[in-house]
Amino acid sequence: MEARPPAPRSFLCSERQRTSKELQDIYKAAISAGIIGWAYGGIPAFIHAKQRYIEQSQAEVYHNQLDAVQSAHRAATRGFIRYGWRWSWRTAMFVTIFNTVNTGLNVYRNKNALSHFVIAGAITGSLFRINLGLHGLVAGGIIGALLGTPIGSLLMALQMYCGETVQERKQKDRKAFQELKVEERKARLQFTELLPEEIESNLQKDQSEDDAQKIEALLNLPRNPSSTDKQDKD
Repeated sequence: MEARPPAPRSFLCSERQRTSKELQDIYKAAISAGIIGWAYGGIPAFIHAKQRYIEQSQAEVYHNQLDAVQSAHRAATRGFIRYGWRWSWRTAMFVTIFNTVNTGLNVYRNKNALSHFVIAGAITGSLFRINLGLHGLVAGGIIGALLGTPIGSLLMALQMYCGETVQERKQKDRKAFQELKVEERKARLQFTELLPEEIESNLQKDQSEDDAQKIEALLNLPRNPSSTDKQDKD
């Protein structure tokens, strides 16, 4: 039984980063999609809720104009939060599933292809319509594949126009990072090889200095009186 090949390094955590570049791109896309979805669903809902409140509250009596304006704004804000949140989490979920499938296929196959966008769109559309049963599942997959095809074609056309695909750029970055790691490893090995010699030379230097200090201390000691001096004194 053959062992399974290790997962590609580009989708795993690197030594210097807690998350890989692909996961960071998925997080950023999800946050951006959530903000765009909230604005897309919330701003029209804000305007519609405000106009509807004004139309339905013609007969109501307010204490002053400020009270009426505040009531209209509160109704508009409720509409903005309610419908903005609905569009926000759906858009973020759709983009996250689509990018996760597409990125996983790109990393696994180590190339960027239009079929990846089609498959990602089909899977995402099927998951969003799975609550409608088998017919909804199939219809969602077809609609998602049809939406993924022009999106993938547009992105691949932009990459061809730029002269470099996202996968090629990631491979270059990965290669440069690996070369940097090799250089760091060589520098560490050289330092490890030179460290014992440096320690030995430092010990010899310290020993020489200690010997010189001992000799100097001996020379500075007071001399003993010689035998001739003793005889003269006698």
